Amino acid sequence: MQTSDHQNSGGIHQFCHQPVRKLEPCCLSEVQVLDNNECPSNGIQQTHISFGAYNEQYFTLESAPVSAGYIVCDSSPSDGSFSSNRSPFSPQGSQSYLSDPHHSPDNVSGSPLSGSSVVDDGNELRHKLRELELSLLGPDSDTTDSCNCSFRSGVLPQAASISRWNMVEMIPRLDLKQVLVACAKAVSENDMSMTAELMGLLEQMVSVTGEPIQRLGAYMLEGLRARLESSGSIIYKALKCKEPTGPELLSYMHILYQICPFYKFAYMSANVVIGEAIKNEPRIHIIDFQIAQGSQWVSLIQALACWPGGPPFIRITGVDDSDSAYARGGGLDMVGLRLSKVAESCNVPFEFHAAGMSGCEVELDNLRIYHGEALAVNFPYMLHHMPDESVSTRNHRDRLLRLIKSLQPKVVTLVEQESNTNTSAFLPRFIETLDYYNAMYESIDVARPRDDKQRISAEQHCVARDIVNIIACEGAERVERHELLGKWRSRFVMAGFTQYPLSSSVSVAIKDMLKDYSQNFWLQERNGALYLSWKNRVLATSCAWV
Repeated sequence: MQTSDHQNSGGIHQFCHQPVRKLEPCCLSEVQVLDNNECPSNGIQQTHISFGAYNEQYFTLESAPVSAGYIVCDSSPSDGSFSSNRSPFSPQGSQSYLSDPHHSPDNVSGSPLSGSSVVDDGNELRHKLRELELSLLGPDSDTTDSCNCSFRSGVLPQAASISRWNMVEMIPRLDLKQVLVACAKAVSENDMSMTAELMGLLEQMVSVTGEPIQRLGAYMLEGLRARLESSGSIIYKALKCKEPTGPELLSYMHILYQICPFYKFAYMSANVVIGEAIKNEPRIHIIDFQIAQGSQWVSLIQALACWPGGPPFIRITGVDDSDSAYARGGGLDMVGLRLSKVAESCNVPFEFHAAGMSGCEVELDNLRIYHGEALAVNFPYMLHHMPDESVSTRNHRDRLLRLIKSLQPKVVTLVEQESNTNTSAFLPRFIETLDYYNAMYESIDVARPRDDKQRISAEQHCVARDIVNIIACEGAERVERHELLGKWRSRFVMAGFTQYPLSSSVSVAIKDMLKDYSQNFWLQERNGALYLSWKNRVLATSCAWV
């Protein structure tokens, strides 16, 4: 997103009276999110915020408009109505307008807000700015207090402008995390005037090429904007329109696979557990509920080929939806063909069964369970996508666990992000997301230069999408619903499982893998599970059940 070059003559007045610009759908190849590299000639970075609606609007993480439409500055909760109509990755946009009595779909030239409304909002805004200053900088701040300035009827005063640009001057002394949380709090309270001020401030502070918290802040700010626009759906639809080609997306995923140990942690821990659980079984059936490229099973097939007495028969059922098919550039038959070639090269009897569907759609008949096969089931970073009892009466999260338990598997492996965003209210969820992904972005930061375009693209297309979903969406449209291991443990126990003990071989394999990464990654084993941490923040857990 580019900052505006227009002169500011009215402080907050700019947020209320900017006319709507006609926006063309923009499909940008370069990431431009919230970067602060453009300044007006007077040396002051200036930004226009908008929560208005746009004809044929398209939002992406790189192209959300910032200098069009209206901001309704009345802080009354009734003056801002927001609804969630997001359908992830669907192609169509929609229009929504704030409750501006002067604004209708037919009024695109813009009628000014009434003078009394502006005066009331300005008085309240001055006090809120001072409150923000005190909360962020403390009572000893030497920033000029603009509350002594007077208003003139019908025109927003220069006082708000002074406060606005004093806040800009304070940016080097502000804590970005605190400003992000303050903005989320204003959003949660439907305080539009404070939200507008803080969003304008945040735009000066975040950058996709900056420090980890600045990069994360760029995407969290985009999530807040999408939430206010009631456009969790719109931003996802636009992202779908503008997302990279399948090979490009696959390359971004491969970048994350190389620079972060999260996927290797999942694949390696599950493979060691499964290999031990099925030892000496003549026929093996593995159900992978997020098979993606099938890369996890290459090493296991090769290991089983070396079994004393010859390799067992292996059948793999791959479950995956259309998103992975897009990255692969084709259906699950591509995965089956690849794994079949690997098995053939190792002289391992092999069969592949494709179940191209979401986990919510999986029923017993889709899994082709045969008598006499040792069954292993793998849930790699997948179960948190299943809606639970708080979303649907069908409760697919627990239904799927009960279904798998009824199959009497030899082992079930579970790897999940250690974060609590499932049923949390918006503000606690925002804070949890900020803390969790800040650690993740820090871990990515040590592996690639900050201006590395591949890293920027990988973060945008593989990580930022999840962040926007957590912040912008509610109900069934919020598909990123993480739970802590303690909650997963309760679900497995209620479904009839008992915890499967991990051997020392699992932790040894993971610790050996972590030698290729920063020393800030470390592994801990407790209560029968493995915890992968970055510094003092646990990022992922791995455990097994039977």
